[in-house]
Amino acid sequence: MTLPLGSISPEGRAGLDALLADPQHAVLGTDFDGTLAPIVADPRKARAHPGAIPALTALAGTIGTLTIITGRPADLVARRGFDAVPGVVVLGHYGWQRWQEGKLTALGSSPAVEAARHALPDVLNNAAAPDGTWIEDKGHALVVHIRGAAHPRVAMRALRDPLRDLAEGLGLAIEPGRFVIELRPPGTDKGVALTNLVDERAARSVVFCGDDLGDLAAFAAIRSLRADGIPGVAVASASVESPQVAAKADLVVDGPDGIVDLFAAIAAELGL
Repeated sequence: MTLPLGSISPEGRAGLDALLADPQHAVLGTDFDGTLAPIVADPRKARAHPGAIPALTALAGTIGTLTIITGRPADLVARRGFDAVPGVVVLGHYGWQRWQEGKLTALGSSPAVEAARHALPDVLNNAAAPDGTWIEDKGHALVVHIRGAAHPRVAMRALRDPLRDLAEGLGLAIEPGRFVIELRPPGTDKGVALTNLVDERAARSVVFCGDDLGDLAAFAAIRSLRADGIPGVAVASASVESPQVAAKADLVVDGPDGIVDLFAAIAAELGL
């Protein structure tokens, strides 16, 4: 297959070859922010790359399962235009929510998140969180956004420990990302969500594309699935803010542009 950019590991190439040989039994998964959509200062204004929805639509019906696994609410991402992609499964809040064919289902809410919701403003105040810091309430999780601070890297370092103490005290997981820190219930992450979907669909190959630290769990799941005999490839949407993701990937592409190019290359190889 002719890849749009960069080189690929032997294990990753085996994963792509398996998808091309038997696309109906493949799962192709991707993150949203930074992967299907460019990162913007205000995440509420994030929109899909112009080529993302057409690229996924071209693969629909040929690739057995298309899925978006995101930390955002599942229905919000679906409404970004992905509800037009036939058969797409959107797993939101790291798998706590599922949107499919217009129907949203969700696990129960967490009392620990409710406790964090009340405590978080005081924690940020006591930690002298700078102007530009704000809280996104996802319902099942809470996200502290730091990108708007004058010095976001300094703010990340200052807030990481207080937020970790809050999360640990309430039994929550903490997930740092690209100038965000998320507090959410333990027991699910993108790796768990991806593995569960692969099992549900009895997939014989799997691809996952991501750009942020939260996507590393999905990359780890790819490696575990390969050890169990299911070929797979981890694709990084390159970011200077999260070089750790590229370091763990089988294939690195140039942001959302590269992801769309990759999907187009897969479609071309499949004769679509």
